[in-house]
Amino acid sequence: MAKRRELEQTSFLYGGNSSFIEELYARYLTDPASIDPSWRAYFDELEPENRALFERARAAVQPRPSHLRLVQPAPAPAAFAGSLDEAATKQLIRDHLRVIMLIRAYRVRGHLIARLDPLGLTHNEHHPELDYRSYGFTDADLDREFYLDYVLGLEKATLRQIMEVLKKTYSGTVGIEFMHIQDPEQKAWIQSRIEGTGGIFTTTAEDKREVLEQLTATEGFEQFLHVKFPGTKRFGLDGGESAIPALETIIRTAAELGCEEIVLGMPHRGRLNVLANVMGKPYAAILSEFQGKAVFDEVLGSGDVKYHLGTSTDRTLPDGKQIHLSLTANPSHLEAVNPVVMGKARAKQRQKGDTERTRVMGVLLHGDAAFIGQGVVHECLEMMDLKGYRIGGTIHVIINNQIGFTTSPAYSRSSPYPSDVARGVQCPVFHVNGDDPVAVTHVARLATEFRQKFKKDVVIDMWCYRRHGHNEGDEPGFTQPLMYKKIAQHPSVRQIFARQLEQEGIVQPGEAQGMYDAFIRQLEAAHEAARNYKPNKIDWLEGAWRGLRAAPIEYERGKTGVAPETLRELGLKMTDLPPSLNVHPRLKRVIQQRRKAIEEGQGIDWATAEHLAFATLLCEGFPVRLSGEDVGRGTFSQRHAVIYDQMTEEKHIPLAHLRPDQASIEVIDSILSEEGVLGFEYGYSLADPNCLTIWEAQFGDFANGAQVYYDQFISSGESKWLRMCGLVNLLPHGYEGQGPEHSSARLERFLQLYAENNMQIVYPSTPASYFHVLRRQLHREFRKPLIVMTPKSLLRHKRCVSTLEELSTGSSFHRVLWEAPPSAADQEVERVILCSGKIYYELLQAREDKGLDSQVALVRLEELAPFPEEALAAELKRYRKDVRLVWCQEEPRNMGAWFFVAPRIENLMEAAGFEQRRLAYAGRRPSAAPATGYHAQHEREQRQLVEDAFSV
Repeated sequence: MAKRRELEQTSFLYGGNSSFIEELYARYLTDPASIDPSWRAYFDELEPENRALFERARAAVQPRPSHLRLVQPAPAPAAFAGSLDEAATKQLIRDHLRVIMLIRAYRVRGHLIARLDPLGLTHNEHHPELDYRSYGFTDADLDREFYLDYVLGLEKATLRQIMEVLKKTYSGTVGIEFMHIQDPEQKAWIQSRIEGTGGIFTTTAEDKREVLEQLTATEGFEQFLHVKFPGTKRFGLDGGESAIPALETIIRTAAELGCEEIVLGMPHRGRLNVLANVMGKPYAAILSEFQGKAVFDEVLGSGDVKYHLGTSTDRTLPDGKQIHLSLTANPSHLEAVNPVVMGKARAKQRQKGDTERTRVMGVLLHGDAAFIGQGVVHECLEMMDLKGYRIGGTIHVIINNQIGFTTSPAYSRSSPYPSDVARGVQCPVFHVNGDDPVAVTHVARLATEFRQKFKKDVVIDMWCYRRHGHNEGDEPGFTQPLMYKKIAQHPSVRQIFARQLEQEGIVQPGEAQGMYDAFIRQLEAAHEAARNYKPNKIDWLEGAWRGLRAAPIEYERGKTGVAPETLRELGLKMTDLPPSLNVHPRLKRVIQQRRKAIEEGQGIDWATAEHLAFATLLCEGFPVRLSGEDVGRGTFSQRHAVIYDQMTEEKHIPLAHLRPDQASIEVIDSILSEEGVLGFEYGYSLADPNCLTIWEAQFGDFANGAQVYYDQFISSGESKWLRMCGLVNLLPHGYEGQGPEHSSARLERFLQLYAENNMQIVYPSTPASYFHVLRRQLHREFRKPLIVMTPKSLLRHKRCVSTLEELSTGSSFHRVLWEAPPSAADQEVERVILCSGKIYYELLQAREDKGLDSQVALVRLEELAPFPEEALAAELKRYRKDVRLVWCQEEPRNMGAWFFVAPRIENLMEAAGFEQRRLAYAGRRPSAAPATGYHAQHEREQRQLVEDAFSV
């Protein structure tokens, strides 16, 4: 009791403060500016209908000089008929204010005493702000009648009735957080949908039977696997079975509201059940995988464990509507799939012309510990309303098992709920008890309607439990003994719901068990059929990917050259700015230089070549999407794809104004994120293979903030899940003395990830190479991720330029670049220095300074992976067998390309019969950090490695 009194007295709504608050409110009604802004903000949040009550009561008050400054009298309304003196009216105002304060408290805090935990381990029965006694009422007031004018759906009600409606609406098996939302329309919509004497859970007997059938299939599937394959990991949904009726409700509601496609993402827990009972994957197919059948018998690839796989399907719903569902494959890295789903949804919306973002929807399932613990969740929430990333809102379903592997919530978060991170972007949050499947389905419908209407994220926090350990071989009692003793005695959702329906007379005694037994017999038949199950086709290269094929073993250049007249036409258009555009004087000179290079066909720099690559693709019908931090201008003020009017700050994108029938271009300065944004662009590239989708790191070094997407998706997605992607990564790389975090894009890491022709890693040294490698992405009949080491200082290097002819018809990307055609002069060469990227220009200058043009040949590897073995072998044949072969790089010896290229080049040396057996190395010594932070030290190291290239 002492603790309760302490809580009551610390609440600003404590009854002892009521007179003070009443006086403040009366002053607010007359003159809002006369009170403190913090109180004014509080009273501003009172709903209009509540204020109307006070206006009506106040109108009956006779005027008198007072600090209350009451308004002129008016006839008392019917609700207050009769003679009211001033004291009675003030008492009426006081009582109604207390009732409204109580109602508002339930709207804000009601979820804190809701019956959310199926296990009953965390239920709070009392909160001082939700106790009518805290507002000066007593038990004797419970039967007093109050005029509400249809607040809570009541015209008038006793305090007891008001409390019953409040508890049923806000503190039953559903608790809703929505009063933190600043948009009054959104708050009013939620309030109107949930408040009423009937509550929000009225459900027909037919609907309840269907929910029971869904729970029967969900539990039956998990139990069948548990019995047939004991000890096998399946990450079952046991304890969270209501998630399946929730998903089914979301799908059907979305279809009713015009949605044609849903992109789903989820972790491994419950995935097999979703595949079976939501996506419609045949039970025999899943059971055949448990029996050891490979999914990818017909296609090369490593495959993945069952509970990581995705699929897609067309569902015909009971009302006849059709909807396409795609479940995105996902590794064990929890929440990593979130931005991938969002990117896919965005691409599909563009393909469908879904500018309202109602025809394609993203739905994400989460674990409670992961939702609050993984930073990518916050990054994705912050993308909700950002230009270039908005998808009209995502529905988040948290399967709140109240545990993370073995970690209890007290060690998982500092906030009350796992969903609290979503409050920062004003998402409504619907907490619901997973043992009340009817409530779960109603919340799912409400969440879907909110998303479709307001185009915002919404969160369902479904409280449940995990019946088994993290996987079915774990013993959870080691770490949560009390919880798991409770779980062992707790009936399943299906059993609880079946008993409820028997009591309601909706199903007959034993009928629910008969439904379960019939389903198990169905699974037995599927289990037998699984022994000979063979899929009709592998689920890949369908939909937008139709017409593409697997990459061939042999190298294909692709036709990337462009007619010179087309290059000139587009080059002049993209440099022809509107006269009304107020361009920055320095930028005007940059654009003029580009135009001059186009006109003369000489001096095409890196940014101009990039613009021409984009322009030609756009006019060939290929969309372009470029995103990343500061990509519009470019980190190094080199790109200027977006030009800002210096007077109005209006944006102009020259590449969007080339031809009337061109494809679309998006250039988006992203949120300050690597992980979330790269995941988004990867997802976009999965859904749209005909768009040049590019993510650029501000500096290549920063890409390591998104390493999970390189390791788990970009490098291995095709092998694991048969999902191609043509995503382009631009990673500024080069040693210019800017320190350890602004030098290296960690080329070595990408080369280490390369295998089985899984991606392309290039370090081009000319704008022409860059032009062709970008166009090559879309001018071949397959897609591969492209990692580009892009320059910094070379962006303005006088020798790093190309001619228009080098971009024209007949030209293409050369994986190995020589300086001159083969000739008799090759026999004079004494040293061949092989290199990639920026270091070439320093070697070139040093060779000239030393007067060694005829004795030293410089050979550039523009593409490192797939390694250009045949092209390099042909190049090396030009030289004598006693030449000295050297690999030169800027990076330390334990980084860069050295460990990748050395054994491959040595194999070629041996096959060609060179006298030298081991490739010589010129570069920095091994280092823990990528580069020094001291410019003078950088200069010494750079001079030394260049010198070594000519002398080692």
